[in-house]
Amino acid sequence: MISGLLIPSLLGFALLLSGMKAMETSLQQWADNKLSTWIARSTATPLRGFAVGTTASALLQSSSAVTVLTIGFVNAGWLSLSRSFGIILGTNVGTCFTTELMSLRLHRYGVPLLAVALFGWVLTFLLNEWRDASRAPKRVLPLRYLSVAFGGFALLLIGFKLLQGIGPAMQDNGYFDLLMRHTNENLLWGVLGGAALTALVHSSSAVIAMSMGLAATGVLSPDAGIAIVLGANIGTCFTGLVASLGGGAGGRFVALSQLALNAGGALLFYPLIGLLHAASATLAPSDPSAQVAHAQTLFNVACSLIALPIAYLPKFR
Repeated sequence: MISGLLIPSLLGFALLLSGMKAMETSLQQWADNKLSTWIARSTATPLRGFAVGTTASALLQSSSAVTVLTIGFVNAGWLSLSRSFGIILGTNVGTCFTTELMSLRLHRYGVPLLAVALFGWVLTFLLNEWRDASRAPKRVLPLRYLSVAFGGFALLLIGFKLLQGIGPAMQDNGYFDLLMRHTNENLLWGVLGGAALTALVHSSSAVIAMSMGLAATGVLSPDAGIAIVLGANIGTCFTGLVASLGGGAGGRFVALSQLALNAGGALLFYPLIGLLHAASATLAPSDPSAQVAHAQTLFNVACSLIALPIAYLPKFR
């Protein structure tokens, strides 16, 4: 019974995480140094930095990648503190893009998307791009990266579907049912678990997607799923904190400001989880999975808009 539950759970989460990393890596390789140039030139004000952080995180499917890049720019003296703070605020909003896509119930198309991605990858191999990428025609390179990104997204959808499928088995298992009921009754455990798991796997989107899958089957309540969202936002700061250890004061400021923003937002909205659930339920009345995704978006947008004026204070200049 345990093996029949544990194996699909681990496999589903592994596919979620692998898909996320495949998308992140391929899109980063595609952007290359053009992303660095774009960020440096497009963040003249904190508001522009906010827009850039949102867009870059949505495109790269990784707020951590943009945060680490921002830390490097600040340490190099290319970005001011106010502009970097705007980017950090934007990363929290941009990271909602993946979970919002998943709330559209696209998991039924996971296998067809994987087949399309595989076809694109094979095509680049036939064009000799795989064996010698440096000499490949420029028009072929985007096809390779997009094929891998689509493949990663397909794996993510397949993993999400697997997690949805284990719901009935979890409800029949006394241990997991007790664990989920304990989390549903004490939302603080959801916050702590979401933070710890996100710090461990370096992907808040994967952890939130897992909670969406469990909420869709009724194993996890939407309130508990939202608590995991709050924790995941704290856990995602771990990568930036590690990246800032070897840099200067500016880089540490970026990492600590992200931690202060996300932890402060979690503390602010923890008593308001019921309100977040009610607001997201008006957008998706009969879909607990989508409610978790919408609550994440509402939470991150609200926190970023509340904190954005701080970047315009004189001491940030």
